[in-house]
Amino acid sequence: MHIAVVGLSHKTAPVEVREKLSIPEPQTEGAIAHLLSYPSIEEVTVLSTCNRLEIYIVTEESEQGIREVTQFLSEHSKLPVMSLRPHLFMLLHQDAVMHLMRVSAGLDSLVLGEGQILAQVKTTHKVGQQYKGIKTVLNKLFKQTITAGKRVRSETSIGTGAVSISSAAVELAQMKVQNLAATRIAIVGAGKMSRLLVQHLISKGAQKICILNRSLGRAQELAKQFNSCSIHTQPLTEMMSVITESDLVFTSTSATKPILDRSKLELVLEPSRHLMLFDISVPRNVDSDVNALDNVQAFNVDDLKAVVAQNQESRRKMALEAEGILEQEVEAFHVWWRSLETVSTISSLRNKIETIREQELEKALSRLGSEFGEKHQEVIEALTRGIVNKILHDPMVQLRAQQDVEARRDCMQTLQKLFNLDAEEQYS
Repeated sequence: MHIAVVGLSHKTAPVEVREKLSIPEPQTEGAIAHLLSYPSIEEVTVLSTCNRLEIYIVTEESEQGIREVTQFLSEHSKLPVMSLRPHLFMLLHQDAVMHLMRVSAGLDSLVLGEGQILAQVKTTHKVGQQYKGIKTVLNKLFKQTITAGKRVRSETSIGTGAVSISSAAVELAQMKVQNLAATRIAIVGAGKMSRLLVQHLISKGAQKICILNRSLGRAQELAKQFNSCSIHTQPLTEMMSVITESDLVFTSTSATKPILDRSKLELVLEPSRHLMLFDISVPRNVDSDVNALDNVQAFNVDDLKAVVAQNQESRRKMALEAEGILEQEVEAFHVWWRSLETVSTISSLRNKIETIREQELEKALSRLGSEFGEKHQEVIEALTRGIVNKILHDPMVQLRAQQDVEARRDCMQTLQKLFNLDAEEQYS
């Protein structure tokens, strides 16, 4: 078995490509089922965020498995394989394991050390289990990965002051307008990203905020979480009228097509009215054609890279500390992975010894006769089990701990030969 990951991220693909590959959570079940239908894929789960789409698989044939995932991505995005391939990265086994660990720790994020990704990795694990994509190997990998992400955040300072995409957007907005307290701000959407937007805006002094959402109740629930600030709410149907009275607009909805474009803005904006749009959604909520308007400035997630670059240098030392922690967690996973190869030999050996124990115990008890008390039988049963466990303990520990692949296989072959273990039973 091999572990592989096929994906793309903000490092390999622009937002217009990433949005075509995005797999919203409601589509995850179908995506996992589709991927499991391929003959080479044994386990699979999908990590889909605004900055990355990564598909992790366990496969017997890594080349074929990667080919099947690439085919799935082509069908899903409706992009030809030849157009898609330049944007994809493909990693095998140890590289795939380390990559997931780095993702979980926030070391591969647009914003170094950002905390949201760990929660997204946890969700990927949970959803993968729920839809039967994650089994033994990916379950262990994701558990180890989540442990690694938690350790990095608790044992280093990389999370201190680390910004999410939402706060990076707010930082950029503050750079553009200077005084957020006097700025009229609209937020379209009422999900997790919008909650973070509100949180960061208030921390920067914003006071005039309006939240719009398809469900007005959800917008009101979000506003109630920030009692210290008077936040207005409106249904999404009032979006254009609210925008005409706003200086900044942040969009963060799950819409799969743009909800704002040039034609809509031209209808409501006077040529003298200046507007800044910050679109942190993937797929994008704001069509790129709005940039043709002289009085409108639009920014998407890719534009946040400049903000992020200012924070990178101060976190490099902490990132190096984090890499050391990840190396430990990768090694812990590989100790477990190597032990899998020994399972069949250990199981066969234990079964054979246990069969011998039971047969010899049965002979001994039959010779002792029926008058031999039940309590005595329990003592002898415990005695023989204890002897077997003690005899098998060291060989099993040494076999599992053997790190050299060839040496480990030599040990297994020696055990198979010495104890005449049934080869067919081991590999069935």
